[in-house]
Amino acid sequence: MKKISFYFLVALLTITKVSAQTNTPVTGGITTATPFLLIVPDARAGGMGDIGVATTADGFSLFHNPAKIAFSDRQIKTGITYSPWLRNLTDDIFIGSGSYINRFSENAAWGADFKYFSLGQIDLTDSQGNNNGSINPNELVFTGSYSLRLSETYAMGVSLKYIRSNLAFNGTAGNALQPINSFAVDVSGYYQSTEENYGNFNGRYRLGFNIANIGPKVSYVPGEEDFIPTNLKLGGGFDFILDDYNTISTTVEFTKLLVPTPQPDGSEQDTGFVNGIFSSFGDAPGGFSEELKEITYALGAEYLYNQAFALRAGYFHESEEKGNRQYFTLGGGFRTNALNIDLSYLVNSSDVNNPLENSLRFSLSFDLGEIYDVF
Repeated sequence: MKKISFYFLVALLTITKVSAQTNTPVTGGITTATPFLLIVPDARAGGMGDIGVATTADGFSLFHNPAKIAFSDRQIKTGITYSPWLRNLTDDIFIGSGSYINRFSENAAWGADFKYFSLGQIDLTDSQGNNNGSINPNELVFTGSYSLRLSETYAMGVSLKYIRSNLAFNGTAGNALQPINSFAVDVSGYYQSTEENYGNFNGRYRLGFNIANIGPKVSYVPGEEDFIPTNLKLGGGFDFILDDYNTISTTVEFTKLLVPTPQPDGSEQDTGFVNGIFSSFGDAPGGFSEELKEITYALGAEYLYNQAFALRAGYFHESEEKGNRQYFTLGGGFRTNALNIDLSYLVNSSDVNNPLENSLRFSLSFDLGEIYDVF
């Protein structure tokens, strides 16, 4: 009988299906396959409570809200990110990404994004502790997006994703995992008002939504299917433009997984992914109060001085009964005409360990080509 290292067990626990054989309401977080799709890659969002669906466009908009890229202020934006994962336990697990955005006309833009999650090297041993080789499990997603401005202030976007999750290993009978190859679609919208005067300052509103990871169920084990993390994000914010040098932006964001809540009899496993999206709004065993607990919220703020220096802060909250992720974030950034450097740090505020604790997230992006007016 083979066994694997503790770090790989941590990864496997993130894809374990939720089930129960009792007649009491099921509690706890909703788990899915390919949870790496939910990991926020960039440090700008990471400094504001991991929000991004309604923030202003940047080089990493494809992950948060593809519709935003039609409001990009430069023709080309490209960027890379790096975030260590479980740094308190190991130093070889990380998530990285790269993106490219091209606003090729006044009203349209396209982009491509690649995200890679490495779970490091996993040493396998037999029941006597003898070396049985090693594996390097990993997951990745490649995204292509298109955004079109339907008016001066509103755009919609669509993305197509190729997903691969390779956690394969040959365990005991019935425990072998096979690689996953699948696809998903995002549909998004973004509204950014024109700048208006409010007495002592100017301001503008921002609203956004993204229905992400719409796709079929997948299978790590033959005959057993799991949902991927289809989710809905809604957000809104306001920019306080105090003068030509000082801007304060505030944003709030709500997220809900569009995946069936685990039922006492496990019947949610027989639901198709389309029906699962619609049933997820009213299938919690505990009723409406439990449905509300499945919604996470985050608050974020950004202070920008002279379009060059940024300070950020945020807070993320998830119900104690649905995962109990709660944390504060801090961040900062520096911007030149073409270069953007952003850093963020997470401060955990719950009893549940966070894989980004004591880790510094890093993003680097470039603004190139023609300068566009966002309106």
